[in-house]
Parts: sequence; structure tokens; C-alpha cells
Amino acid sequence: MSFLAITNVNKSFGGPAVVNDVSLDVPRGEFFALLGPSGCGKTTLLRMIAGFETPDSGTIAIDGEVMNAVPPNLRPTNMVFQSYAIFPHLNVFDNIAYGLRKLKLPKNALRAKVETMLATVRLEGLGGRAADQLSGGQRQRVALARALVREPKILLLDEPLGALDKRLREVMQLELRAIQRKIGITFVLVTHDQEEALSLSDRVAVMEGGKILQVATPRTLYERPASRAVADFIGEMNFFHATVREIGETATVNAGVLGILSLPAANLAPGIKVGDHILLAIRPEHVGFAASGVAGEIATSTFLGERSHFHVRLPGRSEPVAVSGHAPPSGAVHVVFPPEKLIGLPV
Repeated sequence: MSFLAITNVNKSFGGPAVVNDVSLDVPRGEFFALLGPSGCGKTTLLRMIAGFETPDSGTIAIDGEVMNAVPPNLRPTNMVFQSYAIFPHLNVFDNIAYGLRKLKLPKNALRAKVETMLATVRLEGLGGRAADQLSGGQRQRVALARALVREPKILLLDEPLGALDKRLREVMQLELRAIQRKIGITFVLVTHDQEEALSLSDRVAVMEGGKILQVATPRTLYERPASRAVADFIGEMNFFHATVREIGETATVNAGVLGILSLPAANLAPGIKVGDHILLAIRPEHVGFAASGVAGEIATSTFLGERSHFHVRLPGRSEPVAVSGHAPPSGAVHVVFPPEKLIGLPV
């Protein structure tokens, strides 16, 4: 049985559906991410799991119990917001203890729980520090500790690292993953940051227009996106129009400026057949420069430290090809597209 089961959920606010017939199954203990652009419905879906919004239809169940009629304060969930939402007039200890005080725990038991959570989020010894004396990363840890101390079955995270600068965000991504592995509860993360979703999550659901486009592991989403929409959102991708000529153990395609190519038939998306017009897709890091290949000319280059990023113009193609790697000779170049790295997607 799925631990978090979302079945045919719909939600609108008087206009087009914001969440459109979404079904998801999240097992216990998984770090799951909802990824998509602003307005795709991911935050509305998270708020329905929390109980802050009610589905127009469909069901949301946690650990086998349907939650649709259960108010937010009685659901086995807790939420961490982008704004942290910690109480400025309380110190770190009292912020974390706030939810526990409603349980009327003995003082020793309450203190032990808070001290354990302070250690979990690496804030030992800072219980007496005022909220306005904390850094951004420390505030985020306090918000996490306050949400986790009540031991929810599911922790919901709404763009929790969005207010942090890039370096601190990368550090907190590692912290967040380590905390989830340590305590072992189910995390559901909402983010528009693809790198954050791929680095943190066991599985990712890519959303667009209120629908789920694909649910898969980060590696599968990156290497085998199911559509152009997913490929476009997960990193940069080069696309070439092609027509399928034969399919056996290998697939032969006419790829226009790339010529006639043979690639593994397994690289074609399910349902593609002979005669179909398709898109061949390849990541910039899989495109290379060589002594021979498709002739082109470098239009732009950007130095990125351990590698450089190039845009190469090919004859007969209006859109430049993105190439990521080491610098080639200047001027005219030859570009190669390894067939085993090409994938075929429906148009």
C-alpha cells in the first residue's frame, strides 16, 4: 500500500484546473519532489496534502487513512515554508518547543525532545539564542527542527531553500538530505529548482499546467525524459527533427543535417514506430568536437572553470547546438553526436 496516495485529484479556483486529475503514490520514507515552473500546480497540491486547500474531487490518503475531511491541525503532517515563519520574539529553544507545549509534556521530556532535535539540525548550544541573532541557514534549521519535533508522518517543504544565497543553499541541500536519511520519515518537497530536485530526491514528479508529465528517479529524468517538455525543463537539451526509417535491434533515422543515423532501438520512447516524425535529443555534455564530423562554426563560448560552454552554428540549422566540454581550436570545428547518447522522443 502506498504511504501517501493521491488519486485523481482536481482543484480549480473558479477558472481552469490548477491541479488536473493528478495521481501519485509515495512510499514510506521516500524523499519525493514536485518540480515545475511557477503556476504549474505544485504548491496547490502540497497545500491539499497539508489540508490548507480541499480537492474539488479525488482523494488524498496518508498511511491508509483518507484525509479529505481531516483539518490541517489533525493531519500527521507538518510544513516548512520558504519564509521560515519562526517567531521573532522567541529564542531557538522556545521556537522548537512551541508545538510540543500544546501536548502538555513533562518539562524533562520536552527538554529532551528539543535537545535531541537541536543536535539533529546541528544547533547544539544555541537554544538560548534570539531569533534575530541567527543567520539564514540557522533560521532554516530552526524551522526544520520545529516542524520535525512533533514527529509528523510526512514533512512538507514549500521551496524551503529559496531565500538562501547559492552557496548556503548548496550547503543546506546536503544538510536536508542528511537529516531525512537520519530520521527516515517521508519528505515531500516543492521546488522550481531542477538541481535542487535532482540532488535531494529519490524520485521527482515533473508538473506542467496542473498535470504530471513524468515521475521517475533523477537519473532517469535526466537521461531518459519522456517528452520534450520534461527534457526542456530538466537541464539543457539539443533537439533535431528526424524520421524513423527502420526499427530492429537498432533504429535507423533520417536526421536532416546530421544525416542517416543508427541508434539503439531502446533509445526510442515507447510507441514510436516506422514512419514517425520524431525529435532526436542529446545533452550538451554528450556532444563533442573531433577531427571529422558535422562541420560548424563556434558562435559563442563561455568559460565555466572546469569546462566551457559553446554554441555552434551548423549549416542548414537556424538554432545553434549547445556543446559542453573543453575548448576546441578556434573558428571552424567538427561536431560529433554519439548515436548511443541520442534519444528519440515524440514530437
